[in-house]
Amino acid sequence: MTAGLAGREEEEAPRRRRRRQDLLNLLFRFQSLFGLVLVFAAAVLYSPSKNGHLLFTDSGNLFNVVRSISEIGILAVGMTLVILIGGIDLSVGSVLGLASVGSAVLLVEKGFGVVPAVLAVLAIGLGFGLLQGVAIARFGIQAFIVTLAGMQIARGLARIWSGGQGITITYGDGPGQAPVVFSLLGERTFDGLVPIPALIFIVVAALAVLLLRVSAFSRHVYAIGGNEKAARLSGVPVTRVKIAVFGLCGLLAALAGVVHAGQLNFGGPNDGAMYELDAIAAVVIGGTSLSGGRGSVVGTVAGALLVGVLRNILALNNVDSNVQLLIIGLVIVLAAGLQRLRPASVT
Repeated sequence: MTAGLAGREEEEAPRRRRRRQDLLNLLFRFQSLFGLVLVFAAAVLYSPSKNGHLLFTDSGNLFNVVRSISEIGILAVGMTLVILIGGIDLSVGSVLGLASVGSAVLLVEKGFGVVPAVLAVLAIGLGFGLLQGVAIARFGIQAFIVTLAGMQIARGLARIWSGGQGITITYGDGPGQAPVVFSLLGERTFDGLVPIPALIFIVVAALAVLLLRVSAFSRHVYAIGGNEKAARLSGVPVTRVKIAVFGLCGLLAALAGVVHAGQLNFGGPNDGAMYELDAIAAVVIGGTSLSGGRGSVVGTVAGALLVGVLRNILALNNVDSNVQLLIIGLVIVLAAGLQRLRPASVT
C-alpha cells in the first residue's frame, strides 16, 4: 500500500510541476493583458463620479483614452518590429515632427491636395527609415548610434523646412488654406463616438498583427531577434529584413505625424519630442523583450492602453502631473523587471 502511494506521488509530482509551468507561461505570455485588466479594474474602483455616473466608464472618456494614445500607439507598433529584431529606433519622435511640418507646409504653403501631401510625407518617412536601415544592416553601425543621429537630423530638417516656426493649418478653398477634408483627422465617426485617430491606430495594429501571424516575414523577424547568426546561416535574408523593418518604422512614424497634424491643425518642428520614450515604454510594458525575438503587437497595444488608462484615471483624480510621471515610471520598471523572470520558452 505504502509503495503504491509513493509511486502515485512520484507520477503526480511531474504533472504538478507541468501545471505550474503552464500557468507561469500563461501569465508571462499575457502579462500586458492581465496588467491592463487590473489597471482598468482599479480605474473603475477609484473613478470619481458625477450625478451618480462614473466619469471613467463614460463612453466618451473611454474613446478619449484611445484617441490620446493613438499617435504613441502607431509609433509603438513600428517600434515593436524594430525591437523584435534586437534593434532600437530613437528617431521616431523627430520623424513624427518632420511629418507634421511636412503636412502643414505641403497643404498650406505649397497648395498640395490631401492625397498627394499625405503620400509625399509617408514617402519621406519610409525613405528616412530605409536609409537608417541601410546604415545599420549594410555598414554594421549600431542602431542606437544611427537612430540617435537620425533623431537630430530629422529634427534639424523639420526646423529648416518650417523656418523654425510652427505652421497653423487653416481650412478653405483659398490660397494658404488646406483642403477641408484633412480636418477629418480631428473628428469622430460612428455617430460622433469613435475618434478617427483611434480608428487609424486600430487598423494599423490589426494589419501589424496579421503581418506577424501569417507571413514568412514575421518568421524572419523573430529568427533575427532570437539569434541573428543562426538566422543568417539558415538562409534568412537578414540585411533585407532589417532594412525593411526600419523602413516600416519610419513609415508609421510619418503616419503618426500626419495624424498629429490633423488632430492639432498645426505642424511644429518640435512636435513629437520624447515620443520615442513613450513608444518604447508601451513596447516594454507590452512584454516585448528588449534583446529581441520575443513579443507581440497585441502586447504592445495592451501596454499603450495600460499607460493611457493609468494617465486618464490619475488625471480624473487630479493627481499632480509630477506624481503621474513617477507612477508610470515605476510601472515601466516593474514591467522590465518581470521580463527578467520570464521563461525562455515563452514567446
